[in-house]
Amino acid sequence: MTRAVVLLSGGLDSSTALAWAVRRKGWTCHTLAFDYGQRHSIELEAASNVARSLGVFDHRVIRVDLRAIGGSALTDDVEVPKDRHKEAGIPITYVPARNLVFLSLAAGMAESVQARHIVIGANVVDYSGYPDCRPAFLKAFEQCARLGTKAGVEGTPLHIEAPLLHLHKHQIIRLGLELGLDYSLTRSCYDPLPNGMPCGRCDSCHFRMEGFRQAGATDPLPYPDQAGP
Repeated sequence: MTRAVVLLSGGLDSSTALAWAVRRKGWTCHTLAFDYGQRHSIELEAASNVARSLGVFDHRVIRVDLRAIGGSALTDDVEVPKDRHKEAGIPITYVPARNLVFLSLAAGMAESVQARHIVIGANVVDYSGYPDCRPAFLKAFEQCARLGTKAGVEGTPLHIEAPLLHLHKHQIIRLGLELGLDYSLTRSCYDPLPNGMPCGRCDSCHFRMEGFRQAGATDPLPYPDQAGP
C-alpha cells in the first residue's frame, strides 16, 4: 500500500491534486490543512468536505499563526487586490514562506504515517507568481527533506509530487471533472463574501472563472450577480 500526505487547502488546485492521488494513483492519502490566520478561513471547511468526499480517513488541521508574521493581504490588515490586470512582480497575496512551512510539516507527518509521497497542488502556468510554487523550489525542498529526515537518511526518501505544475487552469478543471471531483465543495476566493461565497473580483476568482470558461464547464459556485448580498 502506497501512502501519501496531501496538502489540502480546500481550493480548486489542491482538491484536484488529491483526486489525482486517490483516483488516478490509487494511493492511501492522509490530508493536511492549515489554519494559519488566513482571512479566507472558509477554505478549512471546504478542505474537510473535499477529503470526506474522496474517502480520506485521516484529515488533519494544524494551526500555524502566520498572522503573527504578516506581510500578506491574506494574513494582515491589507486590502486584497481586486479587478487588477496581471502585473510584474510578486503580489501582496503572497504569504511569506507559506509552502516552505507547510511542506516541512507535511514531511514530518509523512514520516509519522510512513508515507513516501507528499502531494502539492502547486502550479506555475495560471497562477499569481508565487516563488514557492516554482519547480526549482520543489526540487530543492525534496533534496532538503532527503537530507534532513530519518526516512531520507535510511534510504526511503520522500518524493514531492506536483501533478498540476505545468497545466493550465482549464486543464486542471478538466482533469478534476474526469476524476469525478465535486467542485461545488471547493473554495478558491481570497476575500469571500459574508455568506462564504466567492467575491468574483480577486486574482483567484479570475483564474477560476476563466478556467471554467476555457474548459467549457460551469462553475457550480455562485458569484455576486447570482449570490445576492
